[in-house]
Amino acid sequence: MSLLNIKDLTIHFQTEEGDVRAVNGISLSVEPGKTLGLVGETGAGKTTTALGILRLVPEPGKILGGSIEYKGKDILRMSEKEVQDLRGNEISMIFQDPMTALNPVMTVGDQIAEVILRHQDCTKVEAERRMMDMLDRVGISADRAGDYPHQFSGGMKQRIIIAIALACNPKLLLADEPTTALDVTIQAQVMRMINDLKRQFGTSMLLITHDLGIVAESCDEVAIMYAGQIVEYGSLEDIFDRTAHPYTKGLFGSIPRLDQETERLQPIQGLMPDPISLPEGCPFHPRCPYATELCAEAAPAAVEVDPGHLVRCLYCVPGRKEEIE
Repeated sequence: MSLLNIKDLTIHFQTEEGDVRAVNGISLSVEPGKTLGLVGETGAGKTTTALGILRLVPEPGKILGGSIEYKGKDILRMSEKEVQDLRGNEISMIFQDPMTALNPVMTVGDQIAEVILRHQDCTKVEAERRMMDMLDRVGISADRAGDYPHQFSGGMKQRIIIAIALACNPKLLLADEPTTALDVTIQAQVMRMINDLKRQFGTSMLLITHDLGIVAESCDEVAIMYAGQIVEYGSLEDIFDRTAHPYTKGLFGSIPRLDQETERLQPIQGLMPDPISLPEGCPFHPRCPYATELCAEAAPAAVEVDPGHLVRCLYCVPGRKEEIE
């Protein structure tokens, strides 16, 4: 049984300029102890999906449809108190920007202890002991518990965010681009630490990123997201070794490879579509090298090209590829 099971989730932002269609009927699942990578360009709807899981979509955003089942219970049908009990306890989130995720007027130790006291039945002394243990686990000396966020570097702030997220041993961790704005060396350290702590606590993870290198090292399954839709979904081997969707191929073509000598990379032409005015049919067709007139008319359904490997593309329908080419 899946720990998290999302079906047909739709989230829109109703603004004066128009209806921003951020997430458009996505479905995905996270298995116990596994990591699902959610990959896509900026603006694809990845962060909005994670905020939707915790029912933290900011105004004027609205969850218009679908279900988000956690341990078989729909989060969208829970009371506000039930959801508050889940946040930071059963389900935690590492927010994208550690600079703004921490409270600047509270010590880092108090911010970690606050989560423990809110969700665990323990004394202040016990919460302080566990807080110091968490600091030690993320590689920060416990004697810095009395320091404020501005006294730490960007990488250390990210470690503190991770300590807060894992303080109550959550079953599900939502990691929203946890290595953004960190240099490559610190990125590797942070991801290694997250994976080590995940194994220690037996935590499942939804990892949001646009870095396919991080996906290769950390994920069991991968969902490729474009314009609020999951366009390709499968195991790590499916996505890396049996790449099917033209958008996924474009992502791989735009990054350098050590096993190939290439004079120029092949970036995906064009830009992500405006979510207020998404194109008819397949949202990727204006940028797709294989697009036909039919792609602009019909929204493709998800097709299983291999067991468990789903692709939302007319070009990938059996027999269709040969017809187009």
